Amino acid sequence: MCGIIGIVGKSSVNQALYDGLTVLQHRGQDAAGIVTYHDKRFYLRKDKGLVRDVFHTRHMVNLPGNMGLGHVRYPTAGCSSTSEAQPFYVNSPYGVTLAHNGNLTNAQEVKEDLFREDLRHINTNSDSEVLLNVLAHEFQRSGKLRLNEEDIFEAVKGVHNRCRGGYAAVAMITGYGIVAFRDPNGIRPLVFGKRDTEQGIEYIVASESAAINILGFKLIRDVAPGEAIFIDINGNFYSQSCVEKNKFAYSPCIFEHVYMARPDSIIDGVSVYKSRLRMGKNLARKIQRTYPDHDIDVVIPIPDTSRTAAIQLAKNLGVKYREGFVKNRYIPRTFIMPGQSMRKKSVRQKLNSIDLEFRNKNVLLVDDSIVRGTTCRQIIQMARDSGAKNVYFASAAPPVIHPNVYGIDMPTVNELLAYNRSVADITKVIGADWLIYQDLDDLVKACIRKANKGIERFDSSCFDGDYVTGDVTDAYLKSLADERNDDAKNKNNATLPEGIDLHNAE
Repeated sequence: MCGIIGIVGKSSVNQALYDGLTVLQHRGQDAAGIVTYHDKRFYLRKDKGLVRDVFHTRHMVNLPGNMGLGHVRYPTAGCSSTSEAQPFYVNSPYGVTLAHNGNLTNAQEVKEDLFREDLRHINTNSDSEVLLNVLAHEFQRSGKLRLNEEDIFEAVKGVHNRCRGGYAAVAMITGYGIVAFRDPNGIRPLVFGKRDTEQGIEYIVASESAAINILGFKLIRDVAPGEAIFIDINGNFYSQSCVEKNKFAYSPCIFEHVYMARPDSIIDGVSVYKSRLRMGKNLARKIQRTYPDHDIDVVIPIPDTSRTAAIQLAKNLGVKYREGFVKNRYIPRTFIMPGQSMRKKSVRQKLNSIDLEFRNKNVLLVDDSIVRGTTCRQIIQMARDSGAKNVYFASAAPPVIHPNVYGIDMPTVNELLAYNRSVADITKVIGADWLIYQDLDDLVKACIRKANKGIERFDSSCFDGDYVTGDVTDAYLKSLADERNDDAKNKNNATLPEGIDLHNAE
């Protein structure tokens, strides 16, 4: 999962892009990048690290221009390396740079086609570079010295014809403007907005609406599945559907509501905050059915994502809600850290318990989900060490038993705690006195509302194994597991040298 942003403005956009990326920092903490356009040239700065660490004053002054895009990276493949940081750039044709969120399920096949048929070389292991080269080649097919908006939409149609998976992308074309597009199933989120200034109308596109609101833009709507929007360098707006009507099912990723998105974002017409409240309400009902005589004294969330669901759960159970953990906010999100060893090391650095909220109490801990189980096992032990009599555990999501192939780091079943384990087995492994999961039907009900009646289904493949793109085979899952398991990541991160970045603005 990554965060992307693009702005076509009437004045310098470097500070707005920086601020927008800090709002999207939760979507990726491995690397960050910004590219701007000024006087027929791109100016690029990217590196490993958080936004605040990658960009200093000396970098910002070297990012001039009224148009640009940015990216924060969360590595689902390859390694943690500056060479994998985005945006990526190709000089032919015209000069195109791109930032991408998601994962192509046919990246290897397309990569081979790009080399054999299009004579294009891919320099990294990133499918984002594959996507960029497909888009650039589709531009080149027009054979024109000057593009218009119809040529750009035709190029995006070509991308959709060649690429499969879940993806949202924003690309900037030298001298033309910014084009943004979303996969035909709408798996990965993408929204856009605008604001009126004295100089004229400015446009923004981003992964989440929170970035749009905080920067003072007005949210217009989501980019529709298969749609492309183009804002030219003068601020003129164009949009077009680039896929055949009714060929694809509108299927956004439900894990955005569970974990990835900020609570103050609206995705596909639904408030993330409200959906998490409903998750808590539905989970409370299940606890009341399953344990009608429960002896829970206090409900404590595992910060931060589960807090909203835990508040509503406690209210519906009629039980006290308390904050039992203090979070060190300078430690990145544990779930999206590359490598299991780093996750294990970070948990006790990240959280510290308030003993008096646990001592001699029956505690219900609430988390948004359980993926590998490392975090919850250590936190349950922390609760016991703080004097809890009994420690119960509730997950606002169903058991994660299948890999996610559309851009979330759940690559191999052998690293998923719930795979081939019963709830009783999982309870024993994590050391809880009892464990309860959200039912998938209740999770879907929490996220589907009248406001997004166009949604035909959610991508909930990590819970039910039903991959909406229809091209995910056992052989593909095996190759993904071999490439992306924690052992492979740790090996890559330890041995791969840094590539040479010819475009970094120092």
